[in-house]
Amino acid sequence: MYPPSATAANALTHWAPDSWRSWPALQQPAYQNPQALALVLDALALQPALVTAERTLHLKAMLAEAQQGKRFVLQLGDCAERFDHNDLPQTRRQIALLQQMSQVLMHGLQLPVVQVARLAGQYAKPRSSDMETHDGVALPVYRGDSVNSPAFTAEARRADPQRLLDAHAHSALTLKHLHALQMAGVDQLLHGEHWSLRWLDLAQGRDRLQALLTEVQGTLRFMRTLAGSQPGAFLHREVYISHEALLLGYEQALTRQDEDGRWFNLATHLPWIGLRTAQPEGAHVEYLRGLANPVAVKVGADATPSQLNALVERLNPDNEPGRLTLIHRMGAHLLHERLGPLIEALQAQGAQVLWLCDPMHGNTRTLPCGTKTRLFNDILGEIADAFTVHARHGSWLGGLHLEASGDDVTECLGGAAGLQPADLGKHYLSQVDPRLNRDQALELALRISLDVDAWRHCA
Repeated sequence: MYPPSATAANALTHWAPDSWRSWPALQQPAYQNPQALALVLDALALQPALVTAERTLHLKAMLAEAQQGKRFVLQLGDCAERFDHNDLPQTRRQIALLQQMSQVLMHGLQLPVVQVARLAGQYAKPRSSDMETHDGVALPVYRGDSVNSPAFTAEARRADPQRLLDAHAHSALTLKHLHALQMAGVDQLLHGEHWSLRWLDLAQGRDRLQALLTEVQGTLRFMRTLAGSQPGAFLHREVYISHEALLLGYEQALTRQDEDGRWFNLATHLPWIGLRTAQPEGAHVEYLRGLANPVAVKVGADATPSQLNALVERLNPDNEPGRLTLIHRMGAHLLHERLGPLIEALQAQGAQVLWLCDPMHGNTRTLPCGTKTRLFNDILGEIADAFTVHARHGSWLGGLHLEASGDDVTECLGGAAGLQPADLGKHYLSQVDPRLNRDQALELALRISLDVDAWRHCA
């Protein structure tokens, strides 16, 4: 933990959009020209909000219901969005995957699914090192398109404040794409021709998977019949957006006060902070604690009950339902051992939190060639264990947080198609972390829906 500065210690009861500046701020880019950065942030503060406070509060109410076991949350999208991938077809593929997985999970869990996309703002990423070295040349690491460019040159890797304005513009464009898809009716994305099912013939337990998928698609056809002359009405559910609130200057510039005096981050409905910036006495926690948004935090295998209690107390002192989501990312080999004590510690305090499982980040592997990947079976295994451990402790796993692409990428190993290390080079597009492809993601949803009852009863 980081001890607060004298200024911060005197400010524990005071919050303002810029009070985070009195606390240690990790993972912030080193800009060469602070004056240029200040001018960009001033300009950003004059840009229109990307979301509304009303929809943000509506999401908070649904997260409170998910906390009670009445809904299930699917938070899904790219590891890091790219400016040059921001077009309508790309957004359509991402939303189609989110919709298809949601329908499968809703059928299997018998719960409405809250759809939260890692979209329209996921342009910055924390990194384990500030520098990257190739052939004896060391340059600043790529931190996402809102900071610099992935090309390995000194100019590309320079932190450019203008990119913050570009990130806002690209986020706004993505939201226009999303609005166009919603106006057309999201059920259009669920017609049979939009489901990628080539992998199904190769899948273990194919008959069970096919039977479930046939049930899901039959239900969709029936609902379309009921909708009659209003196509899309039965599926016109809100897709909420989320991103990691990493670049605090950007987040502050888009923080606005409503007529009731509440402060909202209007760049996103659900801001979260990652493992590297989740210190209770850190700037990111200080920033999040004053927002009226629902907020989320990643929780790793090294977290202790006392540390987690301190974090929850800082971020949700009023114990408000729907306010705080904890996204555990333990790794398939550690979750059984580490998650239970954390659940028990918060139960003892009566803490109102929503638990999600991130089965991606604890299962990252680096191959001898230096390529990062994840194994489908590790991801599925951590999800299965998460359902089991929560049930064993009388808790409720309320959702999943996944990095997945609507494209046919080759970044994670395994799945029905049996991707091997030699396949990774075929279509490995991520500049940061590996994502499930559309086939692997849909297979994952089907397998969860088939086996979730058995996992819970294993407790």
